[in-house]
Amino acid sequence: MSGGVVAIAHPNVALSKYWGKREGQGEERNVPAVPSLSVTLEGLATRTRLRWDDRLADHRFALGDRLQTREQAPKVFAFLDEAARALGTTARVDAESRNDFPTASGLASSASGFAALALAAVRAHGCDWDAARVADLARRGSASAARSLFGGFVELVGSEARLVAPADHLPLTVLVCVTTEAPKTVGSTEGMRLTMARSPYAQAWLEQAPRLHGRLREALLARDFDRVGELAEASALAMHASAIAAGIVYWNGATLEALAAVRGLRAAGTSAYATVDAGPHVKVLVRPANAASVRALLEAVPGVRRVIEARPGPGATIEAEPPCE
Repeated sequence: MSGGVVAIAHPNVALSKYWGKREGQGEERNVPAVPSLSVTLEGLATRTRLRWDDRLADHRFALGDRLQTREQAPKVFAFLDEAARALGTTARVDAESRNDFPTASGLASSASGFAALALAAVRAHGCDWDAARVADLARRGSASAARSLFGGFVELVGSEARLVAPADHLPLTVLVCVTTEAPKTVGSTEGMRLTMARSPYAQAWLEQAPRLHGRLREALLARDFDRVGELAEASALAMHASAIAAGIVYWNGATLEALAAVRGLRAAGTSAYATVDAGPHVKVLVRPANAASVRALLEAVPGVRRVIEARPGPGATIEAEPPCE
C-alpha cells in the first residue's frame, strides 16, 4: 500500500495490573474493573500505515504480510467500524500493520497495535485530536492500548488514561524474556472473563488490585525503585493466582525458570523484579547499571529464546503525514 499516514506505537508493560472488566456497552465497554499503571517501552514497536478510501466495500487490513478477514480479525474490524463512526465517515480503511516482536503472545501487541491504528485513523482523516481523545478511541479496541498513546509511566483509571511521570523519571531497564514465538491459546479478553466467572479468588483480586496500584503509584512518584519492583511483582503474582485458580494458565516451564532466576538474583544482592502479563514471557525490572550482567544471566535460563532490552520510551507518534494537494 502506498500513501497514507504512518503511525508508530510501542507496547507497555503494566506494573500494577488490571484483570477483569466492567460490564458496559458502546463507548463504555472495555473499561477495566481496576486501575493500572504501566511503562511504555522503547525497543519494541508496531508500525501501521493507514488511509481512508471511499471506493472500498469493506476495510482492508494486513498484519505482517497476511491479509486478514473479518472472521480472522473480528476485534480489528469491529474497531475500524467504530473508528469510522467516531470520525463521521462512511469510507473504509486500507491499512497494514507490522510488529517487530511476537504477536498475540503476551507482549502487549494489542496495546501498541490498537494505539497505532487509532492514531493513524484519526490523523489520516485530517483530525487533530489530543492524546486523551485518541486514547479513549484506542481503548475501545484494547483497554491497554489507551496507555500506549502516552510515553513514560501511565495509569488507566476507568476509561481515562493519563500520564503519571515522564520516561526519565525513574532509571529503569526492562529485560523481556521471550519464551516462545507462538501466540497464546487463550486471549486476554477470554482469560479475564473466565477468571471473573470461575475463580474463587476473583473478588479478592478486585479488592487487592486498587490497593497495590495506589502504593505503586506513590513509590513511583517517590522514585523508590525497589518498592516499585516489589509491588509490581506482587501485582503480577496476584493476578496470575486468580487466573490459575480458574484454570487459566499462561505460564510455561521457561516462565518458572526465569522467575526462579530473578529470585536468585535478589538473594545474591541484585535488585531485580519480575512481572508477567497475560502470556508466558517474563519482564525483569532492573537498574540500568545492572542490565548487561542480568541480561547475560537471563539468556542462559533454560527455555528463554532471547532477551529484548527495553527502557521507558515515547508515546505513539506519526512518522509521515500525507502530502498536501
